[in-house]
Amino acid sequence: MTGLLHGNHHDAARTDTVLSVQNLSVTFPTDDGNVRAVRDVSYQLRPREVLGIVGESGSGKSVSSMAVMGLLPSTAKVTGSIRYRDRELVGLSYKDMQSVRNNGVAMIFQDPMTSLNPVYTIGWQLAEAYRAHHSVSKKAAWAKAIEALELVGIPQPDRRAAQYPHEFSGGMRQRVVIAMAIINDPDVIIADEPTTALDVTVQAQILETLLRLRDEVNAGIIMITHDLGVVAGMVDRVQVMYGGTVVESGPVEEVFDRPRMPYTVGLLGSLPNPARLGQRLTPITGAPPSLINLPRGCAFSPRCPLAVDACRTEEPPLLGTERGDHTTRCHRWQHLASLPRPRALFEHEEIGVIENPAALIEADPGIPVAEEAHTVELRLPYEGRNP
Repeated sequence: MTGLLHGNHHDAARTDTVLSVQNLSVTFPTDDGNVRAVRDVSYQLRPREVLGIVGESGSGKSVSSMAVMGLLPSTAKVTGSIRYRDRELVGLSYKDMQSVRNNGVAMIFQDPMTSLNPVYTIGWQLAEAYRAHHSVSKKAAWAKAIEALELVGIPQPDRRAAQYPHEFSGGMRQRVVIAMAIINDPDVIIADEPTTALDVTVQAQILETLLRLRDEVNAGIIMITHDLGVVAGMVDRVQVMYGGTVVESGPVEEVFDRPRMPYTVGLLGSLPNPARLGQRLTPITGAPPSLINLPRGCAFSPRCPLAVDACRTEEPPLLGTERGDHTTRCHRWQHLASLPRPRALFEHEEIGVIENPAALIEADPGIPVAEEAHTVELRLPYEGRNP
């Protein structure tokens, strides 16, 4: 195992939890009122565990991770507790927080070009990241940079280290950002939508790299994404966020196979599924709530097909379900559990939907296919196909 992996803080004698977030809330004051971006979020992360945090844009995923990293603007009001290895991070000074960042908790950002300086070589930037936390020579830091590039799967790392960010592809740049995150051997890696701008094959390689690193450096990983496919393939536990708070939490197989929150059912129903070829996706009608004027009761109640009066007046706490480690913020989870096909809650009757459009096209290649629903007799899920 390479020298990069030797660190004195992956010690079996240490506490089992590397990161503990309790009742975290983040509020931003604005001219229109207080934006309650994160409300009462709690989770724990253990070494080598991968925690997925999912939800649509504006649900509070990224803000909660920026709070952990101490990267929020000074106007943000952060309450609750963030403990890294028994050290409280809320209220820590900028200087003290810098020692925690990268050395203990590292972050991989969504866009690698904003994380890399275009005028310095890749190797120089990695070496500087290492020297910021270690008293070593430039030569030793450069060797460490090459080692980190090799670890994330960049070929010819000694040659590539002398190149600039613009000479790397998007996937390679993202690997460099991952190398920068792990060069100081952190206990926790927060990956904020690390595969958003990448094509599917590169996405798979990046996720594989992260999982391999988890095994090699024993880090716990928090994977923030809106892509449920990413979550299904790599995380151990998942938290679903909506309206700034956690609405469902549990082992990933349990949450995906037996969702106990209508919002999770809707999210899963909006995923493309090869078994439903020719049938439309089932979107959740309506829009996410304003974080300034949250609805009374459950934040999802205006869009929820199961909502009753209690849902509109009182926000439920995170309730235990029939599985102790699976929790949901839903008054009606038991009713949801009793439904034979929960997905049907969000389905709408469509006219002209056919079971097997691929077979139809094979039988008659000249069949007309139109883009817009109001001009078509037959709706097929192939965009840009000419008649």
